[in-house]
Amino acid sequence: MISSWRKSRAARNASDKKKKPNNELNEARQIRDERILVPDRTLLTSNKVSDMLAKIEVARGRGDGEYCRKLVVDMIALAKENDKNKKCIAKNGAGEVLSCSFDFFASKKFSGEGDFDSVLEEILSALTMISLPLEGEVAKTFLGSASSVRCIVWLLRREDLSVRRNAILWLKEVISFDQNNNLLPELLLENEGALEATVKLIKVPISPAVTNASLLVMYHMVSQMSTPSSSNTNKTLANKIMAMGVVEMLVDMLVDSQKTSISEKALGVLDGICSFEQGRDKAYENALAIPVLVKKLLRVSELATEFSVSILWKLIIKNGKVGVDNVEEALQVGAFQKLLVLLQVGCSERTKEEATDLLKLLNMHRFKVECIDSSDFKNLKRTF
Repeated sequence: MISSWRKSRAARNASDKKKKPNNELNEARQIRDERILVPDRTLLTSNKVSDMLAKIEVARGRGDGEYCRKLVVDMIALAKENDKNKKCIAKNGAGEVLSCSFDFFASKKFSGEGDFDSVLEEILSALTMISLPLEGEVAKTFLGSASSVRCIVWLLRREDLSVRRNAILWLKEVISFDQNNNLLPELLLENEGALEATVKLIKVPISPAVTNASLLVMYHMVSQMSTPSSSNTNKTLANKIMAMGVVEMLVDMLVDSQKTSISEKALGVLDGICSFEQGRDKAYENALAIPVLVKKLLRVSELATEFSVSILWKLIIKNGKVGVDNVEEALQVGAFQKLLVLLQVGCSERTKEEATDLLKLLNMHRFKVECIDSSDFKNLKRTF
């Protein structure tokens, strides 16, 4: 009894010691924490940002690219410290000042007045960090100028991945703003290397955001090519696109893509390319083209459906070279059934007309091939 009592008492004493705070350990921790150097964080104010932007404007007025570059680098460093700094810089007019500076030094670069490569790269980096999405009419005007577009195309061809990323993201923003008058896509097509640089970013992707931006930029360029203003030039550009293997690239992307946004843009670019005879001929040569288009008819998005029907219509009906083999291939992969479902669930008037034309043609050859995927009939309003 005595021995068991002693053991229980010893256990209680040990438990009490564990509950007591270890003052020596706490003091050691406090000393260690005091020795750790915490970097100073600069919180910007509107006045400080205004002073920084005023200095950038003065440097721009003197044509001092190197000093302007240093100021922009300092601004980027402050913006990286915390989100409050970034927001403070953005709301105090940095986008307009930087856009104007970019246009100014771009003009000087291409007029042969000096080497402004570094300052242009840093300004575009700052704009990407601070001013996306694009706001302000002045910023849009300066970045959409001929000299700025020419400079951004030049930056697209640089080896630095971050520079190319910034350039394509800005092109996407400016094109989205300019889509009502189509001046920017025309400028891009006039600048040698723009098309090749954009295709390279799609073929060798950096990130999903860059791929999306590249596809959108290319969609607007291809759409501009479809206008009848300069048919000879457009044919030359179409031949260039075929030589770069864009059709094969887009079809492979559609086969592998699981993201709706990428599928929509890839289909949009392919739809524009198929407006040209060279594009339709190249699509015929690809064994995966019609199967992947039929696959994208349903269950992706309304926009993807419209593009898929439009491309199929161009491939099967618009081109006089279409043979029975192409029609039978579409039937074998279930095009007839999916088009029926599409008419049942509803679509736009233009898509409805194209789908009806396709159904009439496919129906003439349907008795030769019968391929029904029952899962595609779940949305039918009536039995078929």
